[in-house]
Amino acid sequence: MGGRVTISTHVLDAARGKPFSGIAVSLQRRDGTEVSSAETNADGRITGWGEGLEAGVYRLVFDTSEAAPFFPEVVLTFAYSDPAQHYHVPLLLSPFAYSTYRGS
Repeated sequence: MGGRVTISTHVLDAARGKPFSGIAVSLQRRDGTEVSSAETNADGRITGWGEGLEAGVYRLVFDTSEAAPFFPEVVLTFAYSDPAQHYHVPLLLSPFAYSTYRGS
């Protein structure tokens, strides 16, 4: 998936206030078909998912088993309704809680 970035994510360690690097993330269609996969960089980001995705419901599946063993996997499902817009879907992770929001 190349070109203009339309979906990105960022994994932050909410307990330490630092990014989580090396988190494996799978971008999937709602039915579980994988579109792409990558690992978070040193800044905890993945920005390489770009053009070519159709509008629809997608999910980001984070392998958090090393970072927060209580939550070995976090799945964030979201509606990708306008491919002309940028969608930033961050994950704030701590040992016993996580949250998300639509970022910019």
